Amino acid sequence: MDRDPTQRFSTRVDNYVKYRPGYPPALLALLERECGLTPLAVIADIGAGTGLLAALFLAYGSRVLGVEPNRAMREAGARLLAPHPGYTAVDGRAEATTLPARSVDFVTAGQAFHWFDPAAARAEFQRILRPGGWVALIWNQRRTESSAFLAGYEALLQTYAPEYPVHEPGAGAAGMRALFGAGGWQVAHFPNAQHLDRDGLQGRVLSSSYVPEPGHPNHAPMLAALADLFAAHEVDGQVTFEYDTEVYYGRLPGA
Repeated sequence: MDRDPTQRFSTRVDNYVKYRPGYPPALLALLERECGLTPLAVIADIGAGTGLLAALFLAYGSRVLGVEPNRAMREAGARLLAPHPGYTAVDGRAEATTLPARSVDFVTAGQAFHWFDPAAARAEFQRILRPGGWVALIWNQRRTESSAFLAGYEALLQTYAPEYPVHEPGAGAAGMRALFGAGGWQVAHFPNAQHLDRDGLQGRVLSSSYVPEPGHPNHAPMLAALADLFAAHEVDGQVTFEYDTEVYYGRLPGA
């Protein structure tokens, strides 16, 4: 498996597009209320991937610069979001976005900040944000114990995915301090859910960067166990992934 975080999803783009969850519209109301978001805002979505988070802001009316270092992910996002004239795909990364200084009102990252170098990203975000700009970091954190299905899914990953972290990547206090400084951020939580049939469940697991791909000795046994898990817990041909959508937001000193 490729250890370069900018390349880990190159072979998973199709599954990522089809089977990763989106983000709840309640995010927009939060950012309107707390950060002054309006449709006139220019947003730099860092680690934009296939555009799941960008799509939310584009539908709202904002202009979005989708900064993504992985070519396959970036091109998929550009294709999917082509109907939105406000979207621009940018070949860049958190530590070197290539964007002009003081050019954006918001920096966002969906399911991505844990791949960044926090100190270098902070310097780059300070450079590209306009005075008074905001940063919002967002994760869909999968619940692991709220249902028998989710507990079984967690056990399956720990059994068959050697690179699977005990806890899915998230913000982490150290990363937040490195970015925002002590006490410089707030946190909000929203419920989110995804309903998947058997093919969707398989695509969802294969979209994860830590899951064994074809050719790995754990790949076929994992898919067999996944089929059994689905059969044991499906209701009307579907299973439900429950998420806590976490939003960390604040201003950067010196931005």
